[in-house]
Amino acid sequence: MHATLPLLQNTAFPTIRRARLETLQVNLGYRCNQTCVHCHVNAGPNRTEMMDHETLALIPQVLVARGLGTLDLTGGAPELHPEFRTLVRAARSQGVRVIDRCNLTVTFEPGQEGLTGFLADHQVEVVASLPCYSAANVDKQRGDGVFDKSIAALRTLNALGYGHEGSGLVLNLVYNPLGPALPPPQRALEADYKRELFEHFGIVFNHLLALANMPIQRFGSMLISKGQFNDYLRLLKENHAAGNLDGVMCRSLVSVDWQGFLYDCDFNQQLGLTLPGRGRPHLRDLLEDDLFDRSIRVADHCYGCTAGQGSSCGGAL
Repeated sequence: MHATLPLLQNTAFPTIRRARLETLQVNLGYRCNQTCVHCHVNAGPNRTEMMDHETLALIPQVLVARGLGTLDLTGGAPELHPEFRTLVRAARSQGVRVIDRCNLTVTFEPGQEGLTGFLADHQVEVVASLPCYSAANVDKQRGDGVFDKSIAALRTLNALGYGHEGSGLVLNLVYNPLGPALPPPQRALEADYKRELFEHFGIVFNHLLALANMPIQRFGSMLISKGQFNDYLRLLKENHAAGNLDGVMCRSLVSVDWQGFLYDCDFNQQLGLTLPGRGRPHLRDLLEDDLFDRSIRVADHCYGCTAGQGSSCGGAL
């Protein structure tokens, strides 16, 4: 796989600093039941990296120490971690909002029986990947049969109350472009998704999050192989909107890798750009340090979050 970091480090991206920390985003491991073309984590079934018990046990302590309101769980497929449900219970018992970034098809994996019911019982917010409402486009990006399984999982979540107004069970979907293009306007695309998914499958959901693909890891390597890397980076830079800087996720979120090391965002994590500080800042450091007003490490991939309508873990900015 082609290395993308050397192509991103010489940057003119604006200097930004941290605001108050609100969200702990934790990558529980890189193992996943899918191998997606756009994946910036390079996750897949053969990855073995998983957070150990001692590191995971620090998470509820940090949530209390820093007074954090949101725990955002990602991977790979975070549900494949053997202590996923234990961690969710601990965080919810503290009144913390928990987000599960779910690929939907994981609900059909061995050992995941009852997963959707567990998520509903603990009012976990589901952010589900569905890069298109077309079966052909989804299967092209994520693998044969993924669309049908995703629809089946969404119907199960709907049956439990997810996506229905007033249920308290939030179901948001995630859109990624199929290739090196910016996502279309989020509001209009959300309307298309809601119409198509309801008319054809009876599916409802709360919001659509339109995310730009990052020129790193598997997607970045593919761009290099096709000779499209520089053109895509130019597209991001030409569409940079300074007004999006205040809303980028790295100002109020810190990313934690499977070993407990800290990064400004999940994308920096995949590039090995650790949180600025002495040594390698670790999850245990958050028991004492709130990170306020610290500088944020930037490179050219950061334009992916500020281009056009903006793109962050919460969708358009």
